[in-house]
Amino acid sequence: MSATINIHGLCWSTPSGRAVISNLNLAFGVERCGLVGRNGVGKSTLLRLIAGDLQPLSGRVAVTGAIATLRQSVQVEPRETIGSLFGVTRQLALLARAERGDASIEEIANADWTLETRIAEALARVGLSAEPQRKLVELSGGQRTRAALAAMIFRNPDFLLLDEPTNNLDAEGRAVVADLLRSWRGGAIIVSHDRDLLAEMDAIVELTSLGATRYGGNWVAFEARKALELAAMQQDLADAEKRLDQSARAAQTALERKARKDAAGRKKASRGDMPKILMGALKRKAENTGGGNARLTEQRKAGAQTALSEARARIEVLQPLTVALPSNGLPAGRTVLKMDGVSAGYDRVHPILRDVSLTITGPERIAIAGPNGAGKTTLLNVAAGRLAPFQGAVSAADLAMLDQSVSLLNPLVSIRDNFRRINPDSDENACRASLARFMFRADAALQQAGALSGGQMLRAGLACVLGVQPPPLLILDEPANHLDIDSIAAVEAGLVAYDGALLVVSHDRHFLDAIGITRTVTLG
Repeated sequence: MSATINIHGLCWSTPSGRAVISNLNLAFGVERCGLVGRNGVGKSTLLRLIAGDLQPLSGRVAVTGAIATLRQSVQVEPRETIGSLFGVTRQLALLARAERGDASIEEIANADWTLETRIAEALARVGLSAEPQRKLVELSGGQRTRAALAAMIFRNPDFLLLDEPTNNLDAEGRAVVADLLRSWRGGAIIVSHDRDLLAEMDAIVELTSLGATRYGGNWVAFEARKALELAAMQQDLADAEKRLDQSARAAQTALERKARKDAAGRKKASRGDMPKILMGALKRKAENTGGGNARLTEQRKAGAQTALSEARARIEVLQPLTVALPSNGLPAGRTVLKMDGVSAGYDRVHPILRDVSLTITGPERIAIAGPNGAGKTTLLNVAAGRLAPFQGAVSAADLAMLDQSVSLLNPLVSIRDNFRRINPDSDENACRASLARFMFRADAALQQAGALSGGQMLRAGLACVLGVQPPPLLILDEPANHLDIDSIAAVEAGLVAYDGALLVVSHDRHFLDAIGITRTVTLG
């Protein structure tokens, strides 16, 4: 039987009762399908419902075949290894005991002597060369993503569920994911804002607050089709608004005409030269005619109103993200970061950074480039004071840093409470105004941080680190990772307006070009 995923009448709400997915019906077969939509519409939630990590409020998900899931971030525990991702820690330990001569005959008989070779083959398929015993904490975010992808391949599932698989990957890693999907013979559902990856899809499913719509073809075909649909919807809306206006004007004209006839009839009756029986008949006729006209006018008006409501319902009502930041007045000659001969990492014997020097003066915009594992995030952590160097000196002005996991937010409290904790000198009005700039208005600011989507989490993190007064230096680690395409454009516009210095790690060349990077420092 072919592998399939069928979704019938699926509904899911947050613990607070906010409906995220309502009466969703979808079907997936052996295809590569991109799942797109704005932040918060339920893309990651849908993947978790398919995987069985969440239970629907109503409806059902029927899966034929095995599923493997890659989530947006690979959670890391200090003792976890690459072998932990593969779920073979005990089997590897047995092989190690057997090689030392410490295993019993029964254990040796049950050992899988091909295991290490098969793991190495899976890792090689994603361009990663590492021992299964290597700890995940020693890997970069991109390397952990590759290792997680290899573990999925190792299980040989029927369906891959990938949630932003290229977020932490360099150009080579992104190419590996694209190659993997081209050669994949099973089904794959991919949540992504990576336009290059979406160009590899067989179909696109757009998830909106109005439901889900399937489009055949890749991202390029989807964009063209959406442009045509939007133009048609806007024309339908304009036509419906015109009909309603015409109905209203017709109703007003009818009322004025009736008022003139009634006035003429009253004037004639006041002369007293009309028999009473004729006056009564004319009155009844006028009342009947007036009532009929009124009913006809109301019917036409109601029909026009219904057409207008239907036209509006076809166009998703969206509130665009706008980011407007106050000036920090950073002068051109001020040095905001100086790193001199820095060596740093997590192992003094084998530092990731060796003799690195970097100076940022005035509102420079610097991108840190290099392959996964070259030390890009390590450099940011040293610059931000989160990691002490083994040698060398670091001095920095006031700064704010937003890392890939938005770890500065406490997931157990609200966005508003996070803001007040991070910006203790701000009052309630300043807090609310700052959050409103990032679309967290009124009750939206009271959402628990842990319940936010990846994109919403990033927006909340930006709102909190920028605070009431943006710092002279802003450090961003993959800021576009969890944003939908429209939100990326809005954040780009906000960062263009920011007049401080930027130190950015991003593998999204479109994003770096848009925010006006003035210099690139390449590691490795």
